[in-house]
Amino acid sequence: MRVFAVSTAVLAVAVMAAGAGVATASSSSSAARAASTRSMSASAAKTAAAKEAAAKAAAAASPDVRVQEGICTAPPAYRALAAKLSADISGALHDRSGHPAVTVYDAVTGVSCSTNSTQHMDSASIVKTIILGALLRWHQETGKPLSSREKDEATLMITQSDNDAATALWDEVGLTRLQDFLDAAKMNETELGQDGYWGLTQVTAHDEMLLLELLARPNSVLTNSSRSYELGLMSQVISAQRWGTPAGAPSDVTVHVKNGWLGDATGWHVNSLGVFTGKDKNYMMAVLTTGEASEQYGIDTIEGVARLVHRDLNDASLTRAAGPAAS
Repeated sequence: MRVFAVSTAVLAVAVMAAGAGVATASSSSSAARAASTRSMSASAAKTAAAKEAAAKAAAAASPDVRVQEGICTAPPAYRALAAKLSADISGALHDRSGHPAVTVYDAVTGVSCSTNSTQHMDSASIVKTIILGALLRWHQETGKPLSSREKDEATLMITQSDNDAATALWDEVGLTRLQDFLDAAKMNETELGQDGYWGLTQVTAHDEMLLLELLARPNSVLTNSSRSYELGLMSQVISAQRWGTPAGAPSDVTVHVKNGWLGDATGWHVNSLGVFTGKDKNYMMAVLTTGEASEQYGIDTIEGVARLVHRDLNDASLTRAAGPAAS
């Protein structure tokens, strides 16, 4: 997860005001003092306004300056969007059991949100996005295209969440290459499952967002061709598995999704990854849950968050950059 420095400019304005005082015998002297007082007040106000405008302009001009609003950070011009997302995500999770983890990033506005993002959880089938990413990077290095068999298995693994296909590719790529991919992606919190148990890979919402960013934005780890290939498969996931983060997505965005679900003695582990693209749209969402009472409860938790995120990131009144006063 990216670490953001939150910078806040605080301006203190001291205003001196003259009291009514005691009337003097000289009306001209009183008028002079009043004029002097007005001049001093106007000058102080003008100086303070100039300093405030300069500070705000500097903050807006610097991409490194960010403001904190609850669980979200943003460039100053999008403070209102960050505040709304923070309130909505926190509200959606308030009454939910367990410890859901959420990360959201909008590449257009630069708004980022994160809660419980470093907690390790069983990956279930969302690890299949890692398997495919590692396979694609391996082929980038060898310069050889995917074989027809690998393409078939990748398609089944992503679009239908086929476990046999995942096992075949997990074994083919191997733990060393899988770890190499994680290292290149700086997914340092992810711990690969051992003894062939890929579904028990330990993931965090922080690292899953790093992966989604690799898929959604140009980078040195995956080529544009590799990114397009994986996102293409995620956009073709069968309808029965298009729950989770796509809930509430508007019709004019393309949905790319991969979900995972696993029940064991500790409860249900239900996870959903989503990338959403379109005209002036490019945002990502990872919602992970663990120890839920049922699979449906986990899905409901994820979709409760997703609907609000989609609403806020598609609200023109929030996504339109505010002027300097927003900083």
